[in-house]
Amino acid sequence: MNQASGEGAPGPATGSAAALVVGLDAGGTRTRAVLADAADGRVVGEGAGGPGNALTVPSPQLTEHLAEALARAVPEGGRRRVVAVGGGFAGATGADEEDPGRLNALAALTAALRRVGITTDTVTVGSDIEAAFASAPGAPADGLALVAGTGAVAMRITDRRCTATVDGDGWLLGDDGSGFWIGREAVRAALRMADGRGTATALAEMVGRELGLPEETLPGAGGPGADPGVPGGGSGGPGEGSGGCDPGLVPGWSRSRREAYRRYLLPAVMGERPTWLARLAPVVVEAARGRDAAAEAILQRAADELAETVKALEPRAGERVVATGGLLGPGGPLTAPLTARLQALGLTLDWVADGCRGAVALARLEYGRHL
Repeated sequence: MNQASGEGAPGPATGSAAALVVGLDAGGTRTRAVLADAADGRVVGEGAGGPGNALTVPSPQLTEHLAEALARAVPEGGRRRVVAVGGGFAGATGADEEDPGRLNALAALTAALRRVGITTDTVTVGSDIEAAFASAPGAPADGLALVAGTGAVAMRITDRRCTATVDGDGWLLGDDGSGFWIGREAVRAALRMADGRGTATALAEMVGRELGLPEETLPGAGGPGADPGVPGGGSGGPGEGSGGCDPGLVPGWSRSRREAYRRYLLPAVMGERPTWLARLAPVVVEAARGRDAAAEAILQRAADELAETVKALEPRAGERVVATGGLLGPGGPLTAPLTARLQALGLTLDWVADGCRGAVALARLEYGRHL
């Protein structure tokens, strides 16, 4: 929704000369811009644009997405009143002025501001995680930040800048406990059940349905021993056929059907970007609600991984842990188990929706330094 026109949020008062600031939260899927009163931080406009990762989005597209979000958030009549802009970007950090992501973000943001007619020289750029940390009540300067969404990373924040990082190493090397990690573990559990190494789990059928596998390949589908591609036939193998099953497997899910399941599942997964597996995290949550042991174990292990990630930052009892990401929000599947693990360390978990308010707070602080 474009709130610059006043729809859904109060716009700047007509004729008012109040100074304004803009906060940007530029993530991997979209860029959000928030227009706020420089004096009290009251939000007066919002807008959104395309992805804003400073390392993966080409500069022309990044500039376009930033300009789109800015134009929607800031009405033309208020653009000359913008006195500071703060941006939190995925793929960037404010701790190193020569960081490639920071340089990319700053260049694209400068071009976008020029394009929409915002002329302020007070522009600050940092990471989206630094901005998320500053979004906590009181805009804290020091503590720990944790992101648990598609990926997972923890940071120590000192004087509002990242000074230490744990994980965030991407799907191939890390992101332990993330939505991607949970989805991958679901597929692994399904494959282990199919090839006979794992115990029975509802995840095999649920993952298969989510991936659109043929009905006849799924556990429990068809009659006992039904063999896809063999009309009315059984598999004929030991432990298979009418009513037979391997230990721990669903009766009737014959070896041939399990082989067919694997043949369909593997290309369905490999044909997508690896991080697509994060879309299977809700499947694990649903299975865990049904008391599926494998799904419950995956979520508990995910909470363990995130707790270990935080512990690697050597937290002190009483330190603040500001968290963001869908796995840790209100009602998030890892909120309760991770909170319990952190409480054992003397830590409390504060959740924030995103980095927009933090980016506004950082812009206001930067403006105050220039007064």
